[in-house]
Amino acid sequence: MRNHPYINRFLDALWLEKGLSEHTRDAYSNDLGQFNVWLTERGVSLENAGREMILDHLAWRLDKGYKARSTARFLSSVRGFYRYAVREGLIDTDPTLQVDMPRLGAPLPKSLSEADVEALLAAPDPEDPLGLRDRTMLEVLYATGLRVSELVGLTLQQVNLRQGSMRVFGKGNKERLIPLGEEAINWVERYLREARGLLQNGMASDVLFPSLRGTEMTRQTFWHRIKLHAQTACIDKPLSPHTLRHAFATHLLNHGADLRTVQMLLGHSSLSTTQIYTHVARARLQALHAEHHPRG
Repeated sequence: MRNHPYINRFLDALWLEKGLSEHTRDAYSNDLGQFNVWLTERGVSLENAGREMILDHLAWRLDKGYKARSTARFLSSVRGFYRYAVREGLIDTDPTLQVDMPRLGAPLPKSLSEADVEALLAAPDPEDPLGLRDRTMLEVLYATGLRVSELVGLTLQQVNLRQGSMRVFGKGNKERLIPLGEEAINWVERYLREARGLLQNGMASDVLFPSLRGTEMTRQTFWHRIKLHAQTACIDKPLSPHTLRHAFATHLLNHGADLRTVQMLLGHSSLSTTQIYTHVARARLQALHAEHHPRG
């Protein structure tokens, strides 16, 4: 099944149209042949593979340690094949239309160790209303992987403590449901009891984490608060507004979470956006291996 007749027809057409080198033809043939075998093992034909199967194969490649450049070439081969198949009337729809190319050479997100995160979470003073608010925001951020803009825009209606979850509207106003976790739930309950009413400053607002003026906090204000707490925690690593979001994703993967699950929790529309975290997690695991394995 490796040499599917449609693959050979596509390669012949490509050679006639673009004059492919022998090396490129072999690479395309190998990529498409491997994909065809992978699909056949799962009971799916090449011409019937949909977008989900392509995404599953990309996740499989990531799990197997394929480089981003190799996966980019694979997607180029597959994209070319399905465009040809649509043009020739072999299939009706191109399943690669909504599959993004992997980012090449993208910098690894800066992340914190689990010890760093614990120190940062412990930095605000929970006996002070402002400190309790900040502690709760940090706990929620680390528990959910929210974007900072999503965090500061949270309303009371979006949080369901009984179910232990929150509804979040991310980029493109796409809705996702995210579990909070027991620790974050406890902090939100305490914050609502002890601090939020004091911070509202007499203003009627449904904002979950109001500023000292009782209105929605800006991203810049929260970022300033994070930097202050990082100094208290003696964290001298480079930080960004996404630091805890990166830590959330990396630590989940380090503890065995599935890449597609992390993609859904982060609200990424494409798996290729999430894949960079596999490199972070892999680098962390390699460092642990080198440090602790007798032959590392």
